[in-house]
Amino acid sequence: MSSLPLLSCYIDGQWRMPEGGRLLDVINPATEAPCAQVALAGPAEVDAAVAAARRAFAAYSQTSRQQRLDLLAAILEAYGARMADIGDAIRQEMGAPLGFARQAQAGIGAAHLAQMLETLRDFVFDEDRGPLRLWREPVGVAGLITPWNWPMNQIVCKVAPALAAGCTMVLKPSELAPLSANLFAEVMHAAGVPAGVFNMVHGDGAGVGQAIVAHPDIDVVSFTGSTRAGVQVAKLAADTVKRVSQELGGKSANIILPDADIPRAVRQGVLRCFNNTGQSCNAPTRMLVPEDRYAEVAAIAREVTEAVVAGDPLDGATTMGPVSNANQFAKVQQLIEVGIAEGAELIAGGPGRPAGLTRGYYVRPTVFGRVTPSMTVAREEIFGPVLSILTYRTVEEAVALANDTVYGLAAYVQSGDARYAQAVARQLRAGTIYINDPAWSPAVPFGGYKQSGNGREYAEFGLGEFLELKGVVGR
Repeated sequence: MSSLPLLSCYIDGQWRMPEGGRLLDVINPATEAPCAQVALAGPAEVDAAVAAARRAFAAYSQTSRQQRLDLLAAILEAYGARMADIGDAIRQEMGAPLGFARQAQAGIGAAHLAQMLETLRDFVFDEDRGPLRLWREPVGVAGLITPWNWPMNQIVCKVAPALAAGCTMVLKPSELAPLSANLFAEVMHAAGVPAGVFNMVHGDGAGVGQAIVAHPDIDVVSFTGSTRAGVQVAKLAADTVKRVSQELGGKSANIILPDADIPRAVRQGVLRCFNNTGQSCNAPTRMLVPEDRYAEVAAIAREVTEAVVAGDPLDGATTMGPVSNANQFAKVQQLIEVGIAEGAELIAGGPGRPAGLTRGYYVRPTVFGRVTPSMTVAREEIFGPVLSILTYRTVEEAVALANDTVYGLAAYVQSGDARYAQAVARQLRAGTIYINDPAWSPAVPFGGYKQSGNGREYAEFGLGEFLELKGVVGR
């Protein structure tokens, strides 16, 4: 009998162990040892969760704005009481350094809840336009499928607007990072969320994800994951003509314009790329720099990269943990080898683990220079601490390079002239443009162009994804 914690589903206000579900070890990527087990559910548990959500929808969809505000406030209070625990869980399941796991990874969930409270207070659900009355009403039962890289960010930025809209829901968190999701379900229970409004079903894509997407009683699906998986989600959802909102891959460009503070822009760009061990879909993984400043840029990038401290997430000196799982480790290592084979200049890092580390899914933070647009490391989302530096001769060329990708989630512009930076930003085909390294905000819409998905998350933009518009003509 295993002594590891065993994680089960949360359905209709109760914890439920899947019948006949296989157990999956949850691996701590810093040690490669199991830290828990999760019982993987299947279509039967999805059916039960959807039925519970459908029953609860009749009453919950009719709650008042104030009732939903009170519920979100209770969730925020309960979340705050467990935030350190959630951070500790993310440290175990993802290998994130403890301070980062508690402050950034867990803290971002509280930020989304606080933002949704502010958004809901003033959101316009009903309005009159002459003889036309517009009503914004909850879509119905939402299927929420979230990834492992920012577990609380993606769970809360879907759950909070769904609750604010009056929807009920079934959440499938990543089976690779289920510890924090279980704690979130405990938060929802402690806050008094009515039975059936929030349901959580653990499982993999084949056993649970597909069942949610194809389910005829799911009205809207919000999915975050790879572009490849997003294509399958769209195809599965088509048979029931349900609404699908997707946040998918990215290969974001960071244009450092000639008038920028080059040393600062390069330092910040390298660190932002390596943030969360490079496991952010909007990471600025392509740095575009003036050709005549390349040598200076390469030297700064090397210095910053060599100062990164990869190691034990519990060590206060650690600034970067491992990548999240064995498959990701193998993928990143393979793509670093491809970068070398295709002729990119290896400025820092390279294959293998950082010096002194023999266990754990640690990757050497790596910077490639003299990268050309056709190279694999310039085109493929690596999802690890790997930066590609490309050069340009004119700003027009920089814009063209930035847009030369199938993705369009984010882009970054660095300049000494804010108006000039905005003029460049206007030309970029991406959902969010960050100028001169601003602070993150839960009020900024998040989502992409092209193969980075459709729809938007955060604040009123995310709330709108869970609402239907009804037009009423005549009085």
